[in-house]
Amino acid sequence: MKSHTIFLIRIILLFMFIGSLTVWILLPTKIYRNTWTVTLENKLNSTYFREQGVNLLLFTFPIMFIGALGGIYLHLHQEHITQNLPSTSGGALKRLICFLRRPFLVMSPFGIVSAMELCFALMFVALLIWSLGNYLYISFGNLHMHKAGEKVWEAKFRSVSLRLGYIGNICWAFLFFPVTRGSSILRLVGLTSESSIKYHIWLGHLSMVLFAAHTIGFIIYWAITNQMIEMLEWSKTYVSNVAGEIASLIALVMWITSISRIRRKMYEVFFYTHHLYILYILFYAIHVGVEYMCMIAPGIFLFLIDRHLRFLQSRQNARLLSARILPCDALELNFSKNPSLYYNPTSLVFINVPKVSKLQWHPFTVTSSCNMETNNLSVTIKNVGSWSNTLYQQLSSSSLEHLNVSVEGPYGPHTKQFLRHEQIVMVSGGSGITPFISIIRDLIFQSQQQQFQAPKLLLVCVFKNYVDLTMLELMLPASASGSTTQISNLHLQIEAYITREKQEPSTETQKPIQTIWFKPNLSDSPISLVLGPNNWLWLSAVITSSFIMFLLLLGILTRYYIYPMEKNSSEVYNWTFKVMWYMFLICACICVCSSVAFLWWKRQNTLENKQINVEVSTPTRELESIPHQSLVEATNVHFGARPDLKKIMFEFECKDVGVMVCGPRKLRHEVAKICASGLADNLHFESISFNW
Repeated sequence: MKSHTIFLIRIILLFMFIGSLTVWILLPTKIYRNTWTVTLENKLNSTYFREQGVNLLLFTFPIMFIGALGGIYLHLHQEHITQNLPSTSGGALKRLICFLRRPFLVMSPFGIVSAMELCFALMFVALLIWSLGNYLYISFGNLHMHKAGEKVWEAKFRSVSLRLGYIGNICWAFLFFPVTRGSSILRLVGLTSESSIKYHIWLGHLSMVLFAAHTIGFIIYWAITNQMIEMLEWSKTYVSNVAGEIASLIALVMWITSISRIRRKMYEVFFYTHHLYILYILFYAIHVGVEYMCMIAPGIFLFLIDRHLRFLQSRQNARLLSARILPCDALELNFSKNPSLYYNPTSLVFINVPKVSKLQWHPFTVTSSCNMETNNLSVTIKNVGSWSNTLYQQLSSSSLEHLNVSVEGPYGPHTKQFLRHEQIVMVSGGSGITPFISIIRDLIFQSQQQQFQAPKLLLVCVFKNYVDLTMLELMLPASASGSTTQISNLHLQIEAYITREKQEPSTETQKPIQTIWFKPNLSDSPISLVLGPNNWLWLSAVITSSFIMFLLLLGILTRYYIYPMEKNSSEVYNWTFKVMWYMFLICACICVCSSVAFLWWKRQNTLENKQINVEVSTPTRELESIPHQSLVEATNVHFGARPDLKKIMFEFECKDVGVMVCGPRKLRHEVAKICASGLADNLHFESISFNW
């Protein structure tokens, strides 16, 4: 019965997606304008929804329905995988999927693009070209002169500038989906927010170019037709030019500070200016109006739900148990977690430490395994920036008894895809080893289970200095004991390359690992299940209830407030006020519904957390001894050399080899090019990148 329900939901979701895509394709055509719009306006543009009725039905409702029904599907389909998934080898369909996932384009600034991503990108560009072509064809066929004595070429120039804004609106309709961390829609297509962040970047650049051309085009048009006064117009009944110009300036600031070089050197500037998106959405909405906002509303609606839920989760402090200070300028923070919290390897959490910065949140890879450490969650932080340096200095130079830390997440893959391979090759550079630590820890636990055949593991790690090898010791948790840490049960081989040193330094210069234990605080709580990735049913309920509430309040407002005013005064209701009401209702409905759901979750969690014993301990600093002997035996250290990745990759005899890489861009691109060369069909590439 469950399988039939899942299959039925899949069919419904597929039809809804195809229908929504069809609407976007037909939007710029005469069929949509002269047939669909006229028919639907007569039926939908009632006194309850007025001019936005058609767009609410065709653009907003389908995506909100997919988001809500997708949550139900994920709840039914959700499972904790503890055994091997089907291999990627064998079968024509599987081979085709593997081919489409293989790197096809490896170059800056696009990064690593698979054949499947390239196909969808080309289809999206085709949609933009198709839309622009149809808009211009219809517009030039019914050219409208906006000023007496206006020349034909001037009217066409204005039309092109206007339609470029329409095309930018299409980009904006999809801009927020990749950055919705707890998105059910991303999970439906097998994506996570960290793996799809590049789509947000691509759409951001493309929309910026289109909107800049739209804005500059109108300024040129007003200049050549002596209408520069139009730049100062804030119409009460139509498009506000001033609001559009303000939105363009805000977008320009956000775009400049998000450029890779600026973002890496001045992350704080990027972080703070990117929060101007709140003002940008407001002025953009005032510029385009309610009718066009309904076209891009689903992405913003779902993003705001996710953002508010994350805000509510971040208001409570996580219980920090201990910190391991590594001599390689790295930290491992160990948190208490609810035993029912489940996450997969390579997941990440966002961390805020008010003592370092009250506003900044930074993502870090989870290095623990929820199977091995049911009550703990660990993350590793490398000292590579001002924020992490401040945290490292505070922990290593002072005797802190307690540290307030807030956590969002964890977020990560829905399944353990790496288990489907016969052999796994993990290539890391520097701190890029952290996601692989979580994989190895999880497989250490899995190897203790009966009837589990762990894949062969090869870890190729590149470090600058010998002291960085202490990162390998994180493969064994701080609470490691007994059979749970028998790394010898794995077929693990570690090839470590030290690039800046030619021999092992003396043992006298090697510092031990320090462990700091913190005092618990009654206001702290274990990291627990949150609405979204760990509770899809409740996320579906929040989406459904907030959207229904929004429709009801919008209908009441329009029918009993806006419509009577327009009817009595024979004037159109103020354009800006209508947009402000629209945005207010969206935010209010989201806040009310998500807050109620969150309070219910918090109450249930409080009852559950009372059953978790808290061990009260005095903050101490402990020195750890040498790593586990089995870990030392599995490691080969190469001094003054870099790995010959081509030789390593092409020597594998297994038919199904999963290749995972995390680290600097140059390293990721090198491995991707090897897998994309086609010289070895048994290599299946997967990039893990947090460098945006």
